[in-house]
Amino acid sequence: MLEINMTGKASVIVDEANTAATVGSGSLRVFATPSLAALIEKAACNCLLGHLEEGTTSVGTVLDIKHMAATPVGMKAEATVTLVEIDGRRLVFDVTVCDEKEKISEGVHERFIVNSDRFMTKVNSKLD
Repeated sequence: MLEINMTGKASVIVDEANTAATVGSGSLRVFATPSLAALIEKAACNCLLGHLEEGTTSVGTVLDIKHMAATPVGMKAEATVTLVEIDGRRLVFDVTVCDEKEKISEGVHERFIVNSDRFMTKVNSKLD
């Protein structure tokens, strides 16, 4: 069962694969904003593990974040999300991401609960 104030976390060590230079979001060897976004979504998914009905999943729909500080290769970044609103199938999370020295990001992330089979049927219909 979903409850307000549930939390989820995810962490990653910054390496060459998740730098701005590698993913194409910049030229520097620092934690890329797209990689930061993926870490936040992973934390939200971790928060929901074991709490959704069988046959359902969640999909990210909104990500409104500030990336306020750079994180170098070799340092750990950890995202923490807190479920702050449940509006039917819409879930809203407050987001904070810190590296080993400081807060590097904050914002809001929204996800929707969907029926997995119906969702994939609709998506795959684009191929017809």
